[in-house]
Amino acid sequence: ILPDGKEVADYGTDPRGIAIFTADGHYVIEIFRSEHLKFTSGDRTKGTPEEYKDAILSASCHFGTYAVDAVKGTIAFHTERASYPNWDETTLVCSFTLEGDKLTCRVPHRPDGSIPVSIFGRMP
Repeated sequence: ILPDGKEVADYGTDPRGIAIFTADGHYVIEIFRSEHLKFTSGDRTKGTPEEYKDAILSASCHFGTYAVDAVKGTIAFHTERASYPNWDETTLVCSFTLEGDKLTCRVPHRPDGSIPVSIFGRMP
């Protein structure tokens, strides 16, 4: 959600991903843009600057432990490692709603004022 209220898709029109929350408090979240550049060289160690930039900006992945505060409606993600290195060994607190099989998480706003929102559905 942009500062002006407009909604845009960070990961394209058909993002793919998975969120796993274990009963003992561990989690992993992976979100990928459906459309992203293939490396022309066919070798992940020989990408162009544009290919590397697209690769990192087309995914958001992190794992660690979590704690839910149902009263406040928040999830605290104690991130062990993330595709965005600044999140390593940090805690990210997100507001959430759970409606049926739909979990919606709102990440704190970015420096530009936009608010990332992730929506996950329960797997059948």
